[in-house]
This record gives sequence, C-alpha cells and structure tokens, in this order.
Amino acid sequence: MPSFKRALTRAQVIVIAIVVALVATGVAYYAALLAPQPQQRLPPGAKPIVFVHGGSGSAQQFESQAMRFTSNGYPPSYMWVFEYDSSHTIETLDQVLNRLDAFVEEVLNSTRADKVDLVGHSYGGLIVLMYLQRPEAREKVARCVVIDSLSALMRGYTKAPEGVKTLVIWGRARDPRYPQLIEGAVNVHFSEKNHVEVCTSAEAFVEMYKFFTGEEPSTKDIVPEYEVWIAGRVVIFPINVFKEYPEGRPATLEIWEVDPATGRRVSDKPYATFEIRAPHGKWGPVKVRPGAYYEFCLVREGMRTHHFYREPFIRSNYWITLLTSLPGGIADQVERSDQHSALLIIRNKEFEEEDVLKINGQNMITAKVFTKDKMVISVWLFDKNSDKVSNITEPLYPFHQLPFQTALDFYIPAADPPDGTISIVLVPRHGGGRMQVVNVPNWASSKHAVTVQFNDYVQGA
Repeated sequence: MPSFKRALTRAQVIVIAIVVALVATGVAYYAALLAPQPQQRLPPGAKPIVFVHGGSGSAQQFESQAMRFTSNGYPPSYMWVFEYDSSHTIETLDQVLNRLDAFVEEVLNSTRADKVDLVGHSYGGLIVLMYLQRPEAREKVARCVVIDSLSALMRGYTKAPEGVKTLVIWGRARDPRYPQLIEGAVNVHFSEKNHVEVCTSAEAFVEMYKFFTGEEPSTKDIVPEYEVWIAGRVVIFPINVFKEYPEGRPATLEIWEVDPATGRRVSDKPYATFEIRAPHGKWGPVKVRPGAYYEFCLVREGMRTHHFYREPFIRSNYWITLLTSLPGGIADQVERSDQHSALLIIRNKEFEEEDVLKINGQNMITAKVFTKDKMVISVWLFDKNSDKVSNITEPLYPFHQLPFQTALDFYIPAADPPDGTISIVLVPRHGGGRMQVVNVPNWASSKHAVTVQFNDYVQGA
C-alpha cells in the first residue's frame, strides 16, 4: 500500500522501540488477559497452540478456532497468536523469525509445557516452515499444521520439517503449477473452500483437533457460556502494532452496549473504558452480557472517531483485533462528507456470489466483483464523488487491487449527529438461510469511521 508506507516513513523513529517492546512483553500480555475459567478435561496430548497468521492477517483469523478448541477442553491459556508485520515495513523476515522463537520460548515458560503445536495460515505457513528449518526450533515444537500455504510451495518448501509431525490443510486450488502436496505430511483437501474460509472453517478445526489429540472433538460448534469475557488489541493495519497519534498521546477505547434494533447506545456512560497505548494496543479483559450488542469506540486526538460493531458474543474471546489506520493509510482514500456514511465490512470468510449482503435492503454482492479468485473478506462502501449516486457494478480502486479487499460506490444518507439506522444483513452461503444482522447509526463519514465485523460462522445458540 504505497500511501500507507509513506505514513510509516514519517514514523520510523519508533521502529526500534516497537520491535524491542514486542519481544519483551508480547507474550506476557496474552497471559495476563486470561480470566479464570471452569476446569475441563484436558484432551489427550494437548499442548499450547501458537497460531501464525498470513499476509495482511491478524488474530482475527484465529478467533473462531480458538473458541472451538476451548469448547472442547483446551484451556484459554493454551491459545496463543503470534502477530507480526507481514508487509515487512517495520520488521524484516529475519526479525519475525527471531521474534517467533522468543514467543515460543515464552509460551513454554508461561504454560510449563515441554513443546508447542504450531499452526500457520498462508504466508504464516511459510514462516512456520522456515522457522522449523532451525534445529533448535524443532526441539520446541511437537506438531505443526500448515493451512493453504501457496507461499510455501512457491518458495520451495515441499517437504515436512524433519522430526516434526505435520498436517497440511488445503483449500481451493489456485495455481496449477504448484500441486497441493507437502511430502512426509498428512495432506487434507477441502477443494470447495476458499483461502481464508478453509482457515476459519469448522471442518479445518476437526482435522486439527484429531491431529493434535488422536480423537474426534465432542463438538465442532462454538459452545455458548453463561459467563463471557472479552479482550484484545487495537492495531494499525497491517503492521499489527499500535502507534499513538499524535505521538505520546494514548487513545481511548470506549465499549458501549447498544440497542440491537438501532445500534444506538443504551446509556449515557460507557460500559467499559480502556487507555490504548503503543506498541501493543491492548485492552480488556471485560465481562460482557452474552447475546448483547456492543460498540467499540476508538477516540484519538485530531482524528475521526472509529466505531467498531460486531455480532453478540456467546463465548469468551480473548483474540479480538480492532484494525485501524494512520493518516496517509488506505482509509484516507475513502471520500468523506457530512451527507453520507462510509462502512468497512469484514468477515474472515470470503464474500462470494452465493452470499447476500444487504445494506438498507440492497444486495451488494455481484458476480463480477466478488469472484473466487479475488478472495474478498473486506468491503469498503462509500459515496464516490459525494454525488448521492450509487454504482455497485464496478469495484473502486486502489482498494480492489489490494489483497482481500474491494470497494463499491454506494450512497448511504448520514447526519451529524446520526438521525437514522443503517441496516446490514448478511445471509451467508450454506447457512441454511440464517441471517446475521448488525444495525448501526448513520454516522457522517466526515467525522466518523465505521467497521462492522461479521462472524465467519453461523450456528444456533
């Protein structure tokens, strides 16, 4: 992202401090998040799991899988995510590999386990295989799972690491030049699932659980809890650290309970408030009401207020990553006005032609834009030229040329303060017709950014 990199150039003074701080305190942060949980039977052979996301990824791609593992007896303290700068703007590949080694060491110290299990998705699969070329790394890893890593095949990693049991999960074939096979590994294929979908799917979870424990999971669903805790981080996309802006001024994250019908706040005071500091941007844990809707409101001096909305939480989730940007980033390409709202809609499963995504009753999904090859998981919606004229048949650039993203010209009337509700309804493919619904106020894009994240799964409560 050229515009994003220009912004980072102005911030190079913080690079050394960020990398040092990540090594020093990244793992301790995750350990501190874990709230007390009821004792469950630890599955046979279970070890701490370290998930390594792919390019432009984050902990978001592990949220649902972590909750499936904890639904099957894994303690939350065994769930870990290694987040890094996949653009290599502030971290080189060697720095990432060295920091992964330090991360694994700290996980072992924290959990008192003898080894970990590693899971890498896409570019993260390449990083896992590169890391396991080190003899000292193989001493710390019991098993590894590589999920749909064309990156690994393209770099010549076609054999399982010596001495480490390996499972490889493949999705839809994307390049006939690279057969989906890693020698010496168990190779499982889900040819109907796309690249991100195969990572977050319940079917992939079942294969991982069997590989790690030698038995079938008791359920592939996310089991609701009566007591739900949430926590996570605010980070700059895609470097996965938080930068204070202005420098030295921490941000504020307010969590508000909202009316599910309108998205409006139900009280005059936030449900919880956290100071967000560089470089980790950590917040939580906080106990929430199962089934309630919440707004996460990020306030930074001199910048638009950023509102995040999600579906209700049914189970404790400590891996919530709120993605935001700095001045000069891709979000600056969104046209702003007092008269229209702008949305970013995220789901960690590709939007495809069979999906229905309705904004105020109009379906945004077209076969031309949402192709399987484009692998869209993030959709920007705003009124191009601020002319109150919509055209959703053609994607907007530069968004559409970026990985996993697209944008559409769609006019959503707004007011300051909001005077209406934006209805957002997702009917996912293969979901049995079930609807995922999030309603938000019609914030004016001149002063407010809005991100809506849908679950990558649907299931009955």
